[in-house]
Amino acid sequence: MFSLIGNVLWFVLGGAVMGLAWWLAGLLALLSIVGIPWARACFVIGQFTFFPFGREAVSRSAVSGRPDIGTGPLGLVGNVLWFLLLGVWLALGHIVSAFANFITIIGIPFGIQHLKLAVIAMAPIGMTVVDKR
Repeated sequence: MFSLIGNVLWFVLGGAVMGLAWWLAGLLALLSIVGIPWARACFVIGQFTFFPFGREAVSRSAVSGRPDIGTGPLGLVGNVLWFLLLGVWLALGHIVSAFANFITIIGIPFGIQHLKLAVIAMAPIGMTVVDKR
């Protein structure tokens, strides 16, 4: 019940804007064939950004129990390229949103969530979204 209330408030009070920013980054990544892995990550994290409460982003290797191409050395290279091209801008957007939310007491949980998403924005390759246990 609290996740539903949190997600509705989050979406209305700014989560929709950052979710759309993730999807825009995904569309920009789709402009080239090489950007398809980044686009996929953008759409997954973007959907998570719309409704983050009750879910969390974790490494795919933690879920599957084995490494894959996105959690290995190629994923590291992909995350470095991602950060330099688009990740820094999404992270800054989440940081600005976090500070805007920290102005009010009721916005503190939303600000904390934005800071978590800013960390994810720096390296989304190799991440997946799961329900909290």
